[in-house]
Amino acid sequence: MPYINLQNTSLYYEETGTGPETVVFSHGLLWSAKMFAAQVEQLQSRYRVITYDHRGQGKSKVPASGYDMDTLTEDAAELIRNLNAKPCHFVGLSMGGFVGMRLASRYPQLLKSLVLMETSAQAEPEENIPKYRMLNRVIKLLGAWAVKKPVMKIMFGQKFLHDKGRIPLRKYWEKELTSNNKTITRSVEGVIKRKGVEQELKNINCPTLVIVGDQDVATVPAKARFIQQHIPGAELVIIPGAGHSSSIEEPEFVNRTIINFLAKISAND
Repeated sequence: MPYINLQNTSLYYEETGTGPETVVFSHGLLWSAKMFAAQVEQLQSRYRVITYDHRGQGKSKVPASGYDMDTLTEDAAELIRNLNAKPCHFVGLSMGGFVGMRLASRYPQLLKSLVLMETSAQAEPEENIPKYRMLNRVIKLLGAWAVKKPVMKIMFGQKFLHDKGRIPLRKYWEKELTSNNKTITRSVEGVIKRKGVEQELKNINCPTLVIVGDQDVATVPAKARFIQQHIPGAELVIIPGAGHSSSIEEPEFVNRTIINFLAKISAND
């Protein structure tokens, strides 16, 4: 399996497709690069596509420390450099978006464009922290299976959760969620403790697309509007019927939106 050794950890990654430009996907908390399978399938015929698992998640190594957003950003920057992927189109969902905003602000030479999905520039709202800490304590004691029901309601929208035609797909993602090791609590704590980057948004100068589902309860659409309003020239697309995992819930809509965005950038080159 392909791993890349960084200064402080080793990350699992996959590379598919060929093309003159590279798209890098960065996943959300509690999941892995698998959440972008539908996007990879669509893009690999015209782009070089790289997906990777954050430290401590998916198939990546589980170091004792380094789960803060600044360190995850350094991981991503090092991966992009070492895989000769710069400047890339960077697509980050939730936690991946936290990384994407920091990358675009601090390492503009590494990115050609930025897609931010279901994410926030602000610190975790104070009212959410006790609930998330409680869920984290349960995971630490019993494992992720014990919080499956409440976490699925955070991660997916009502349309997805109640669609009888998608029962097998829900069961698949429930299995993915419960397969997390108890060490996932380190990543959760990193998200809970993250600092806001509101003041960095004005420094992002690459073309930026912000995507949010209208049923996202984890990072509500107002968070996406804030990002779009504070990144110069950023675009906003709201996906009807999608929750916090829109790449899974509404893959065709997401694929079409990203492809159109990338095509527009190419046309302007």
